[in-house]
Amino acid sequence: MIKINQLGEVLQIKMGREVNGEIPYVTTAYLVDGLLIDTGPSNTASELAEVVQGRYLKVAVNTHYHEDHIGGNATLMRHFGIRILASPVAAPVIKRGPYLYEMGREAWGAPEPTEVDCLPERLETDHFCFDVVDTPGHCHGHVSLVEPTKGWCFCGDLYVPWEPTRCRPEDEDLGETVSSMQKLIRLQTDELVLFTSVGRVVQDGRAALRSRIQYYRDMRDRAIALEREGLSVAAIRERLFGEESPVAEATGGGISSQHFVRALLRADI
Repeated sequence: MIKINQLGEVLQIKMGREVNGEIPYVTTAYLVDGLLIDTGPSNTASELAEVVQGRYLKVAVNTHYHEDHIGGNATLMRHFGIRILASPVAAPVIKRGPYLYEMGREAWGAPEPTEVDCLPERLETDHFCFDVVDTPGHCHGHVSLVEPTKGWCFCGDLYVPWEPTRCRPEDEDLGETVSSMQKLIRLQTDELVLFTSVGRVVQDGRAALRSRIQYYRDMRDRAIALEREGLSVAAIRERLFGEESPVAEATGGGISSQHFVRALLRADI
């Protein structure tokens, strides 16, 4: 299922598996001036091709290698012959295919491995120029695209508009997340508008990023204090977040609040 919204010069494309007419798990691509930022999951790839058919599409960028951001690559390449670009770190993972939890496979589908080219430091479209900013933390090789004259920041999964309580153990690093957020805050732009992968557009991006950094620091301090009291990781998770997230069971413990507690305890923020 796909829903589109025209946000000025930016076309927002929300995608996900339909359940009772709704999309319980949303991922979002953005099309602006021939540039498609992320390609969504494989189970909406054919619908995405229909949406962009007849629109100006020249190139696509994957902000990172997770399955809900790269699943349309192969279909778009076959239908339109476009290039797909990603960071040098993400490109080899996209080529071989990322590791999938069963929940991800069911929610998004399994992406077809594809050849992608490496992003330059700056990406020019007909009317805009996007700086490619390395923003690891959510995973290795994550990038954000920033159009400084507009203040647009397409930030992938670096920022979500709620307080995170769970994470993956294999590639998430809260210290890097905070460093990447600080990098975006320091950008020389009059405004910083965050276009998030869940479809929320945050107008005051700097304030949102500062608030999230403070949340991470506060939770880290609380976790460390509880550890010094002798509490186990499971007990800290119970005190901070209550019962384990249902996502933990759905991923066989792969994405969990206990992993988030461990990430807080080792984070240098």
